[in-house]
Amino acid sequence: MEALWKKIKFGIEQRIPGHSFRMWIEPLKVKRSDKSNWVVYCPNFFSKKRVKDLYGALLKNEIQSALGHACELSFKLSRNSSGPKNNSDDDRQLLLPTDNIRPHGGRLLRKDFTFDYFVVGGNNDYAYSASLSLASRKNTHQNSLFLLSKTGMGKSHLSQAIGHHVLTAYPNERVYYVTAEDFSNEMVQAYRHNSIDKFKGKYRNQCDVLLLEDVHYLSGKERTQIELALTLDTLIEAGKRIIFSSCYLPAEIPKLNDKLRSRLSCGLISTIEKPNFRTRTRILEKKAKINGYSIPGSVIHFLAGELTDDVRQLESGLNGVAVKSSLLGIPIDLSLAESVIKHIVCQRKRITIEVIKKLVCKYYNVSIDDIMSRSRKQNFVRPRQVAIYLSRRYTDSPLQSIGKSFNRYHATALHSINCIERGLKDNSSIQKQVEFFRQKLDSGKY
Repeated sequence: MEALWKKIKFGIEQRIPGHSFRMWIEPLKVKRSDKSNWVVYCPNFFSKKRVKDLYGALLKNEIQSALGHACELSFKLSRNSSGPKNNSDDDRQLLLPTDNIRPHGGRLLRKDFTFDYFVVGGNNDYAYSASLSLASRKNTHQNSLFLLSKTGMGKSHLSQAIGHHVLTAYPNERVYYVTAEDFSNEMVQAYRHNSIDKFKGKYRNQCDVLLLEDVHYLSGKERTQIELALTLDTLIEAGKRIIFSSCYLPAEIPKLNDKLRSRLSCGLISTIEKPNFRTRTRILEKKAKINGYSIPGSVIHFLAGELTDDVRQLESGLNGVAVKSSLLGIPIDLSLAESVIKHIVCQRKRITIEVIKKLVCKYYNVSIDDIMSRSRKQNFVRPRQVAIYLSRRYTDSPLQSIGKSFNRYHATALHSINCIERGLKDNSSIQKQVEFFRQKLDSGKY
């Protein structure tokens, strides 16, 4: 029986991605009740639902192929490691989320930001494996993970996927999903309303999994850093799981106290790089399938070849093609795709920090010497901050090089980027200004 099951699993392993096999098939056990009836035992409700829906037909085909005759297949829960046994609860199923999920604290989790919707490639396989391991408790020694990437590469997707998995597989655990800015603002409000003890208790005693996004926002916020470091100490000592995300390594974040920097660096640090052509193609194919788009293969390959910046750019191109086709009632072909992406593709080879400086100075009516100067006049500060922000977004230059290009330290450059990012959330003037420059750079008309 054991040899037969190994043969069946080997056949399945050849037909599905390795990470899917390790996550869903490897933990299964089987039992033959009679010649024509087989039972697959799953470790939990979540596994049972996923395996039955995604791999039920494949499992049945492989078993029948190994047996040489037809059989019936059913799915039940394994109650302990000593072996499977029946239980009246076996037929219960945990339904998959159909809407955005509210964790116990913080922001909503997007319903499509799960492990199943994440496309794994050479650029992110390590980050994916580390996230899945932490979420499913495969490695009991790993309690902390730091996801590092530029904007739009998938770190928020993986962070929320961990939250989804924990909430589904371990429904009694309390998951908090917040940004560093949320944490800081919540702490300030707690002090103002004399409820700081309640705030401390919430994060230190009522949280099992903390998903903390954009930790670079804490730069210079000394009071928040002290409180967060103490909170992390409590969570780490209690064996809780913590996931950080940022565009910068802990060592690169300026004005961060040593204690907090040490806490951010104590776990596994995993980088997500740009996806290669093959991965970009798979991302487009998967998102087209999820959204119900019928996109010809030639168009998929064209988009994957032209949209090379990040996942968000790929989504923008795919949605643009589908929407334009629907609105105009015309077929999706290469001509349509070309008309859409010319407004999206950023000609990075031609965009340099110097190009950005000249563009910004021209439309703010200031000189390059003005934004390079030490002056703190607002009519110089805003153009300088916008130019630094755009340099970070449109070039591959590291933060230190960008700062040097503007006669500033990298800490000042990061501060400028944070100022513009905050403005993009609630300042219509900054939103319009930045959008104007984005359109200029994206179109190549600068």
